[in-house]
Amino acid sequence: MEYRKCINFLLTIAQHDVFLEFSENLSQFGITPGQYGVLACLWENDSLTPKEIAAILRVENSTISGVLDRMEKRDLINRVLDPHNKRSIRVQVTEKGLAIKEPVQKKIEELNQSVLHDFSPDERIHLLNYLARIGHIQHSDS
Repeated sequence: MEYRKCINFLLTIAQHDVFLEFSENLSQFGITPGQYGVLACLWENDSLTPKEIAAILRVENSTISGVLDRMEKRDLINRVLDPHNKRSIRVQVTEKGLAIKEPVQKKIEELNQSVLHDFSPDERIHLLNYLARIGHIQHSDS
């Protein structure tokens, strides 16, 4: 098979281009695309364990640990003892992390529109559904 028709090649190139655009645009908020993923998880949930965040984002626990370290140093998140299990740590978003929620979500929407600008509304829905299917991701908004 010619490499330009290989799904891995196509997804890798597309992901790289999208990642660069998101990185450049999220830098104005002092966050990376990975840190946005963590914040998005926490904006939807009051608190999560690092393991839960890693599972949602499908990254290794060791990877999420480094991301959380950097976010905690920037006062975007706090790690607190779980009141129900003193051996467990929970991650919570701080006031600073909450303060950027609205502008970051607006920027993410703009970036999604920008990345998908060459697609019709119907093609956008299909593309997102196909990508979700490849990744075995369940989502409710089709």
